[in-house]
Amino acid sequence: MAVDFKESEDLVEEVLSVYSEKAKKNRKVHFGINDKENCGSCVTKSNMKSLPGVMTPRGCAYAGSKGVVWGPVKDVINISHGPIGCGMYSWGTRRNLANGEIGVESFVPFHFTTDFRERDIVFGGDKKLEQAINELHELFPTAKGMIVESECPIGLIGDDIEAVAKKTSDELNIPVIPVRCEGFRGVSQSLGHHIANDSIRDFVVGKGEVDDSKKTPYDVAILGDYNIGGDVWASMKIFEEMGLNVVTHWSGDGSIEEMKITHKVSYNLLHCYRSMNYIARHFEEAYGIPWVEYNFFGPTKIKESIRNIAKLFDENIQEKSEKVIKAYEPKMQEVIDKYRPRLEGKKVMILVGGLRPRHIVGAYEDLGMKVVSTAYEFAHSDDYERTTKELEDGTIITDDLNEYEFVELAKKLKPDLVASGIKEKYIFQKMGIPFRQMHSWDYSGPYHGYDGFEIFARDMDLAVNSPSWKLVKPLWKK
Repeated sequence: MAVDFKESEDLVEEVLSVYSEKAKKNRKVHFGINDKENCGSCVTKSNMKSLPGVMTPRGCAYAGSKGVVWGPVKDVINISHGPIGCGMYSWGTRRNLANGEIGVESFVPFHFTTDFRERDIVFGGDKKLEQAINELHELFPTAKGMIVESECPIGLIGDDIEAVAKKTSDELNIPVIPVRCEGFRGVSQSLGHHIANDSIRDFVVGKGEVDDSKKTPYDVAILGDYNIGGDVWASMKIFEEMGLNVVTHWSGDGSIEEMKITHKVSYNLLHCYRSMNYIARHFEEAYGIPWVEYNFFGPTKIKESIRNIAKLFDENIQEKSEKVIKAYEPKMQEVIDKYRPRLEGKKVMILVGGLRPRHIVGAYEDLGMKVVSTAYEFAHSDDYERTTKELEDGTIITDDLNEYEFVELAKKLKPDLVASGIKEKYIFQKMGIPFRQMHSWDYSGPYHGYDGFEIFARDMDLAVNSPSWKLVKPLWKK
């Protein structure tokens, strides 16, 4: 049953009523009420600067590049060029799992920084960066490349990271890639994704060779899965059972060596549209490689995605795909039969980044749960165009939702579960509202694929039905 449109409008007005007229005008355009028929991308304004002084959940361009796109690539060393804080904050927070011996084949667990100090701001850090690159190459000679990600001061003082990267790359005979992802660029981490994609395009794509005799019509690449808690492994299992040959997957558990040969695949399978659509479009324009989005959250969307992908290939793949769907249906039904009675009708509020504000909707619905509002941290208009199709009319959709608005919406919508990030977790738990951290799966996972749905369902049940909530009541139950 659709949500009452007028009721949602009145609720939004109540939340915004505390603002001055100027602030209210600024924030109101970031709130929308879902209307599939008449409004897709126009449901809310997005990709705009946050209001100064407001507690935004957004990250920065550096976070988008280092924390999302480049950070999970396992066989390269990521160097945070700048003060130590940004590198520390982005170190090990996303749980991007990677195979390989640590320090030899995988460098994901490490944090490397040039550790800028006051004298470096005054005199520049080019020499310090060059020294760091040379020392790291000596310490870790098996690293296949180095990525220099610049923090805010680097752009302000004008360090020439490109010159240092070229010089050391020539001397060490490995790619040293400069990434101009200073945090102040753009309005959110979204520009950082784009900048990182452009650096992959300029320094990596097309640099590798493949033995053409080993190519198959079923060669595919997975783009934009960051292997949080093992997500990409769960997804690869399905693709391989379908008969597809996953040649490369990045950046979770990915390698720069695989990235170099992605231009040789037949199709790109895109998981996180927001962070990787730029490079997917480049492959299509430069190499004629088509790309298709997929959603592996929950059995309904998995089935839909499998069939959409299978259509790209011959009857052999289509037949195998139907067998995969049929083989997993009993297991998925068991999961639903176990958890749906415990979660039926429970209300969920979502505020996450990337693709999750729309992708996880179907998984909740498979469990009988109802999404009453969804919000992106850094979406663009095309994200909202995709989102409106996934939600009931009348559902509240918001962009760059700040802390005050999130809390007030929760008081009025009375959710049984909040699905958001670490910055929001503890305030809602203190309010007595069950919470799941949906950036890194609250140290669980995987959540993708058939294997992941069972874990997802279990975790939502553990959150909502934990007996601990009897000890803490939300404000509206006191």
